[in-house]
Amino acid sequence: MNVHDWLMNLPFSDPESTCRIVELSFNNGSRKDFYRNATLQHFEKGEYVTVEGVSGIDVGEVSLSGELVRIQLKKKGVDENSAQLKKIIRRSTEADINKFVENKAREKEALVRSRAIARTLNLDMKLAEVEIQADGKKATFFYTADDRVDFRELIRLFAGEFKVKVEMRQIGARQEAGKVGGIGSCGRELCCATWLTDFKSVNTTAARYQNLSINQTKLSGQCGRLKCCLNYELDTYLDALQHFPDNADVIHITRSPAYLVKKDIFKNLMWYTTPDSSKHYPLTIARVKEILRMNAAGEKPDELEPVEVISNKIKEVEPEFVDVVGQISLRSLERNSRKRKDKDSRDQRDQRGGDRRDSGPRGNAPAGNRPQQQAREGRPAVKGQPRQQGQGPQPPQDRAAQPQRPQQRERGPRERPATNPNAAPGPQKAPQQQQQRPNQNPRGPQQPRGPQQPRPQQQQQRPPQQRPPQQQRPNQKPPEGDKPSDK
Repeated sequence: MNVHDWLMNLPFSDPESTCRIVELSFNNGSRKDFYRNATLQHFEKGEYVTVEGVSGIDVGEVSLSGELVRIQLKKKGVDENSAQLKKIIRRSTEADINKFVENKAREKEALVRSRAIARTLNLDMKLAEVEIQADGKKATFFYTADDRVDFRELIRLFAGEFKVKVEMRQIGARQEAGKVGGIGSCGRELCCATWLTDFKSVNTTAARYQNLSINQTKLSGQCGRLKCCLNYELDTYLDALQHFPDNADVIHITRSPAYLVKKDIFKNLMWYTTPDSSKHYPLTIARVKEILRMNAAGEKPDELEPVEVISNKIKEVEPEFVDVVGQISLRSLERNSRKRKDKDSRDQRDQRGGDRRDSGPRGNAPAGNRPQQQAREGRPAVKGQPRQQGQGPQPPQDRAAQPQRPQQRERGPRERPATNPNAAPGPQKAPQQQQQRPNQNPRGPQQPRGPQQPRPQQQQQRPPQQRPPQQQRPNQKPPEGDKPSDK
């Protein structure tokens, strides 16, 4: 864990009495140890120093120095003047750091290989971590096991495989979880991976004192053991439970005995239930003590006289329904969808009608482009009527004399259905409510004009195109609708 040295900048009257012990961190903080600063150099936090190792040297990171180290020594029970403390040799050089990084890169491969070797020997153990010394002369294997393990053969295989001096060190499940690290159910980093170093035994009695349900899944940590935090508030609960009466698990009233369910140390209440009812009755400590005295005297009260529990918790008001869509009416959406469907159906009917009109023989020209071409040339769209050169379409004589209705266009000669069965049927007049497509209108594109509005001058002054008259087939009679009027 990263420790802040809050005594670093404080002045001391006697600089010679400062602590000469430095705390070093190894393997990213998974192991910490104390070393003596024999050279009296000033080391800053985070510096790499070279220290004495087993048959060689090792490299560690300075995690704490100064007066706070004495507090840690007192906490760990280490004597400051002990001769067993190893010494700091020097600040790490570039060659020391390069060799240190090179040997640290071998740890992952060594861990995988060591687990495979232990599996071949059928040993009931789990290798958790491998730590190789900075000079590569020693390797420490940390393992967990429930029972004693005979690893004499394993050590010989490790020494021949890795060419190092092997040290086997057994750790517990909590220490293993601290080396691996992780996030607890509280959302914070594991205590064993940050600050907790003294692991005390935890049992289910601590959970019973705190009125917790004995659920192994919820009470267990990532190490598979009971959570260490069950001991944090145990002393507070034990102090509060001193005011509650003992031997109050069962009390007797007139109708039936009452059994204790739980104790609420925050409200000083004891909850009881009866066999003939599933309701819980909260009683005060004074009432429980009174009932116990009556039972000791051979008397039974008529009622438990529970108190009314008033909750101070503010009840959350559920928000009302709000139309987040806005002021959108479903009727408008239905109307739009109905219009879209009607338009699609009209287009389909127009397309089917245009296909029937274009089914007759009209030459080699496409059915959709021929009426437009005829309209641009200034001649009627009715097949079989010849067009004079230099003149546009002329209406019949009987219709020219009659007055035209307002908002009505000039139309060509009226068409009748052909009597000849061999002749192609003429174009049929579409209903006024149906909208035909421009490419399928046999009369060509039409533009709306007002009442008695003449044709545009640009279209009338357009030079005519030379086109030979159409020749009819000898075996085909012209339709009756194309004959000139007798009038």
